[in-house]
Amino acid sequence: MAARQLLRRAAAAPWRRGYSSAGAAEYLHRSIVPTMHYQKSLPRLPIPKLEDTIRRYLNAQKPLLNDDQFRKTEELAHQFEKGIGRELHEQLVAQDNQNKHTSYITGPWFDMYLKAREPVVLNFNAFMSFNPDPKSEYNDQLIRATNMVVSALRFMKTFRAGYLEPEVFHLNPEKSDTQIFKKIIRFVPSSLSWFGAYMVNAYPLDMSQYFRLFNSTRLPKLNRDELYTDEKAKHLLVLRNGNFYIFDVIDRDGNMLKPSEIQAHLKYILSDNSPAPAFPLGYLSSENRDTWALLRKNLLDNGNEEALQKVDSAVFCLSLDDFPIKDFVHWSHTMLHGDGANRWYDKSFNLIITKDGTAGINFEHSWGDGVAVLRFQNEVFNDSTKAPAINPQSQPASVDSSRAVQKLDFKLNDALKAGITKAKQKFDANVEALSLNVIQFHGGGKDLLKQKKVSPDAVAQLAFQMAFFRQYNQTVATYESCSTAAFKHGRTETIRPASIHTKKCSEAFVRELSKHSTEELQKLIVECSKYHGRLTKEAAMGQGFDRHLFGLRYLALSKGIALPDFYQDQAYARLNHNIISTSTLVSPAVQLGGFGPVVSDGFGLGYQVHGDWIGCNVSSYPTRNGKEFLQCIHKSLEDIFNVLKGEKISS
Repeated sequence: MAARQLLRRAAAAPWRRGYSSAGAAEYLHRSIVPTMHYQKSLPRLPIPKLEDTIRRYLNAQKPLLNDDQFRKTEELAHQFEKGIGRELHEQLVAQDNQNKHTSYITGPWFDMYLKAREPVVLNFNAFMSFNPDPKSEYNDQLIRATNMVVSALRFMKTFRAGYLEPEVFHLNPEKSDTQIFKKIIRFVPSSLSWFGAYMVNAYPLDMSQYFRLFNSTRLPKLNRDELYTDEKAKHLLVLRNGNFYIFDVIDRDGNMLKPSEIQAHLKYILSDNSPAPAFPLGYLSSENRDTWALLRKNLLDNGNEEALQKVDSAVFCLSLDDFPIKDFVHWSHTMLHGDGANRWYDKSFNLIITKDGTAGINFEHSWGDGVAVLRFQNEVFNDSTKAPAINPQSQPASVDSSRAVQKLDFKLNDALKAGITKAKQKFDANVEALSLNVIQFHGGGKDLLKQKKVSPDAVAQLAFQMAFFRQYNQTVATYESCSTAAFKHGRTETIRPASIHTKKCSEAFVRELSKHSTEELQKLIVECSKYHGRLTKEAAMGQGFDRHLFGLRYLALSKGIALPDFYQDQAYARLNHNIISTSTLVSPAVQLGGFGPVVSDGFGLGYQVHGDWIGCNVSSYPTRNGKEFLQCIHKSLEDIFNVLKGEKISS
């Protein structure tokens, strides 16, 4: 399977689908294949062979260690493979065989997120921002907010009714993405349907995360948070100027509120002159999770149970900001963290719309991954721009919004006020320390790279390695996220882009340019591309090494076994201290995306390789210079593209 395309094509799939227009007002479309038709027969996430995992682990360590360090790590790895590692592996396989309804990584991965005590904002929550509506007059804040809310509700209703087209990666769309195939496959029992799709080179993807998009919140609890969902709730949560508002968007019969009424209620909220609260509650969701858990208990004990229940159970959170976007950097800051008062970071997602109609999504990461969020964004963008519920001439309904819209009031005692003040101070300090930088490289993109028969993703990752080597004269632990949604309850696997090949290539371009001909440099790029392609395929097929080693470590700790020496190796810790953390998602709906650095001395790098340009969004703290890193990425991309075109480059 062409694994790198898996995420990309699946993410872009809604753009090629032909839908019936039946039930247009309430539903996006009515798929003739039920949404969860393939779920039961999805293949299970494989547990790799232990010897393969150790071999891949050592390959990833090689470029990061000197010979003596590598010998020590190799010895510890082989001891682990023959001894305690083998026992743990056998136990993990036995446990997996007893839990065929899920994957071996599901429990440990939820625990990893939910037991983390760091604030979710900047550390876990990511953002993806929408492209503007192609019709500029539709980018008015009220019009865009109304249209996007309606489209989001249509998505929710379509999904819950089982009408949402299943998420399928089509290797041969001419055969499988057709009405004839769909009419046949819908009659194949769910327990066998995946095999029917596989026969025509189509790969259905896991959709088990989708239900958490709506009416869901991460609740702070001591030691381990909880995910909460209440599908009965019918109201939308709207934040503006740090104030909380709710109104019903679904009636008692399950029908959507008319778009003109949603427009009226949002207009009422946008024209409300209430001052910003002296102690904005939103800051609490930016706190350390244990601190927030104790403050939440205080909130509940202080008579706020009903108001908090409304926040937690809301369909989703719409954040309306009272300012326009100045540039890409301001855009990134707004979507990644905002001002702290006008977000509820614990909701499964915040749909953020600024004064000039710029829109984006900030999503909490424990419940799900980018694939589910991106499908939602694609559908919402497509629907709100191609079949908008209201237009610039639409008039809001004549309804009494003052009765329909409820402003939530929270009763705060002195301890809660002090808690909010402290949370704001911490939030402001963290945001102050964060730098975000954006570049667009216009010297080429995936069209030229495919023409030269190299992987666009491999070239982007090589440029990052080369850039860091140019800036800091070293190769460091690097993480690239890869979806394993081709498997039941798959989450992600790690691709390790730093390899002996990228290191050799970086040294040639940065240090030894005069020693190599253009042809030799081209060969080095091709080697990197081939190796990266292999790593990507392995990761997408559940054959990486990171999740397997994580699962074995989790098992040892859960059984009270002393942590094996293998995991106490400094090299293991260094490999998991991901200084360059990267993620990519490309879609016609998305302008840019990003996330915070995963370590204090790291870079968080969101990137997109488009047809004729490449975009990068980098986050960093003061120990790293993000602006200079992007300049080095630009130089690396320039050099790589020139070499591929057969041009000589200067140092």
